[in-house]
Amino acid sequence: MEWLGNYSLLAVPNVVGSSGQSDVAELVTVLIILLLVATGVALISRRFQIPYITGLVLAGLAITELLPHRIGLDSSLIFNLFLPILLFEAAINTDISRLRSTIKPIALLAGPGVVICAGTTSALLKLELGLDWIPALLVGVILSITDTALVIAVFKEVSVPSRLTTLVEGESLLNDDVALVLFSLILTFYSTGSLSPLDAVQEFLLVIIGGALVGLALGYLSVGWFSQTDDPLSAILLTLAVALGAFQVGQLLGVSGVVAVVVAGLIVGNLGLSQSISPSTQVTLFSFWEFAGFGVNTFIFLLIGLEINLITLWQTLPAVFLALIAFQVGRAVTVYPLLDLVRFFDRPIPWRWRHVMFVGNIKGSLSTALALSLPAALPERERLIAVVLGVVLVSLVGQGLSLPWFVRRLRLAHHSGSSKVVEELQAQLMTAKAAQDELESLLSSGILPKAVYEEMRSAYQVRVASSEKTLREIYNQRSEQSTIFNGGSKKLDAIRRQLLIAEKRALNEALRRNILSEEIVQERSKILNEQLLKLQDD
Repeated sequence: MEWLGNYSLLAVPNVVGSSGQSDVAELVTVLIILLLVATGVALISRRFQIPYITGLVLAGLAITELLPHRIGLDSSLIFNLFLPILLFEAAINTDISRLRSTIKPIALLAGPGVVICAGTTSALLKLELGLDWIPALLVGVILSITDTALVIAVFKEVSVPSRLTTLVEGESLLNDDVALVLFSLILTFYSTGSLSPLDAVQEFLLVIIGGALVGLALGYLSVGWFSQTDDPLSAILLTLAVALGAFQVGQLLGVSGVVAVVVAGLIVGNLGLSQSISPSTQVTLFSFWEFAGFGVNTFIFLLIGLEINLITLWQTLPAVFLALIAFQVGRAVTVYPLLDLVRFFDRPIPWRWRHVMFVGNIKGSLSTALALSLPAALPERERLIAVVLGVVLVSLVGQGLSLPWFVRRLRLAHHSGSSKVVEELQAQLMTAKAAQDELESLLSSGILPKAVYEEMRSAYQVRVASSEKTLREIYNQRSEQSTIFNGGSKKLDAIRRQLLIAEKRALNEALRRNILSEEIVQERSKILNEQLLKLQDD
């Protein structure tokens, strides 16, 4: 996958070079303009309730002529800087236990799903646009990638079940990996003229498994470093080095840097940050990565808007709409049939969730970067880039503006007054106990005198006791007032699901250590799976 690194970081003519301070001043001026535009978009999008990312793309289109120099977005900027930051930020915020509970539908969508979607889209593109197979396959893979930045932003505004959020985020994490490997294999075939199915499978497994091993090594190494320091600034530098370093090491070794970043981020987020550092340092780290993800998305989608030429878009508009139809058909024949199969081996995926995953099939930064990285000798390269950028624009604007309305209409989550009360009590209980844990740490380290510790702990204990008493009373009403308790029932089901997953994990560990026989483990696992299927979707 060496093709990822053969491009300059940012195509800004005469801005950064040997001409001295004036060039640097012009670059700073451009950055100031972009920051001011992003701030204005944030205010306007909040006032008129439109997605922030959609507003950024439209603003980029509008301000192109206002900048002192035309800025061109280059693929290497996304691959080497933006993409690792976005992937790492998503990975450290992903709960592995929840990801494990939805891994079967995620694997279906990110494995066979990407192949089916790319194949269907490519066939339709060849038929509609008269492309040769290699360009059609490359564009088919590019359009099979989903960008969840806008979808997750909508989920933060419109309440949806947490399992659906995990499903969308998990598919995106794995979808990028598979699509990039397929893209690389097609380019290999294009450059060499031959690639046997066996070689393709071997290359695919080597790149994926190799990337996972690199991520595991760097992730666990960083966990050891976290245990040696609790300084938030040092921890930020370490996580940043891991995020960018995992991608570069993976690329250097010829394996998937994307997989390496995702695996390293999952380990850091679930082991390094949660077990090795104090809560205050965790808050600082997560706040930094939230800002990093927000800032990167801001610049990416502004630059996408700046990259699109409206005249070229108008000239290729018919081809853009044909490509739009092609990838939507590809997504439809992926989401609906594959997720229907899930009911045979896991909890079924509701139809309304499938509608969200279909409509939320939005294109973004990675599709743009792959289009810009198409080989210069590829037939009709400029036309293909124009079509992909047009699809990205129409997708971000059209689907971006309609998605919040669509999700609200589906009414995916029902929050009664009682469920809100339960969540408020849980929040009080969780925060009070977290504060007590921090007090224990301050006492043991000698920072806090024991008298002050006891006084502050007793104040928190009053909150804990009050919240626990009220929650217990609500839980005891389940059999008497099932409708009132609907929200609390779902909360209990979520807790029960977590406990059942812990039981399955214990069984697998016992089997690995030869403590229990495989027959007993299989029988007990079957019972646990049946209990999981009976629980409500959260």
